[in-house]
Amino acid sequence: MEQSSGPRKVVVGTAMHNMFRPYPGLRARLAELTALVDRMAVEASAQFDGVRLDIAALPEMAVNGGKEGAISEVADPLEGAVLEEMGACARRNGCYIVVPLYLADDPERGLYSNAAALVDRTGGVVGIYRKVFPVLDPDGETAEGGVTPGSAFPVFDCDFGRLGIQICYDMAFDEGWETLARKGAELIVWTTQWPGQIHASRRALEGSCYLLTSTWRNNACLADPTGHLLREMREDGVFVEQIDLDYAILSWQPTLRGGLLFQETFGERVGYRYSEAEDCGIFWSNDPATPIMQMVRSLGFATRPEELARCREALIGLRGGPPSRD
Repeated sequence: MEQSSGPRKVVVGTAMHNMFRPYPGLRARLAELTALVDRMAVEASAQFDGVRLDIAALPEMAVNGGKEGAISEVADPLEGAVLEEMGACARRNGCYIVVPLYLADDPERGLYSNAAALVDRTGGVVGIYRKVFPVLDPDGETAEGGVTPGSAFPVFDCDFGRLGIQICYDMAFDEGWETLARKGAELIVWTTQWPGQIHASRRALEGSCYLLTSTWRNNACLADPTGHLLREMREDGVFVEQIDLDYAILSWQPTLRGGLLFQETFGERVGYRYSEAEDCGIFWSNDPATPIMQMVRSLGFATRPEELARCREALIGLRGGPPSRD
């Protein structure tokens, strides 16, 4: 999503954490999770010259994954131990944390959800996303042992940008991704048991957003708005990466020369990744005083979305109307 406000550097962290094992108890599990976030914060500071971690993603059902029993026995309330420990971790590291869990919404009414709570840097709750597409049980009459499907796709306003969340099987359905794109999500966390890179790259490309995954197994990754993977890991652990939410996507243009014109003009004040295989690139500013769009305009370029919009409108005129979609 192209902005004109100037660089918005964001350090994101994620984990791949195997929970296919006996459940260790709530306090022990929370200690595991906070240790992962602490590790992300240390790595962020080391890799990016003392810069703090902005947001940490944890895998689906991180709080109670591996716990056996009926949903009423597996689910936990957010208030109490979960929020105390995760909130303290957020305050300690000065970061947001996506905290996934089977959530006891209202046990007296039998309401439970597969959810992800967003905790802010002060340890407060920004909001909760409840999985809209939980997996159906074999009987086809319940989902995930009795969770209630969510009904909304909120976008959360963080101090670094606009965040969306999707959970596991949500990946297979278009509704959430289309809604988050329409609402302007710039970064989406996909917390999941189902690993995926092609699916993740597709959603990042279609939504013109960054997509950060956190998983139980196989891989966790970060995809950029051009659909390219920036980072991946294949073993349990964490990684951190810095992204910039103020960027421009440019298609091939004769004078662009794969981005060399930007490099020659602005030097280290600009950063970019250009793909000859895809004939497009993503560009960002490293100069706090100069937004990337100012650089783009100074060189006379249009962004890819602008080019496509201009082409569409011109062809409607030449055609005498929009094409039939019958």
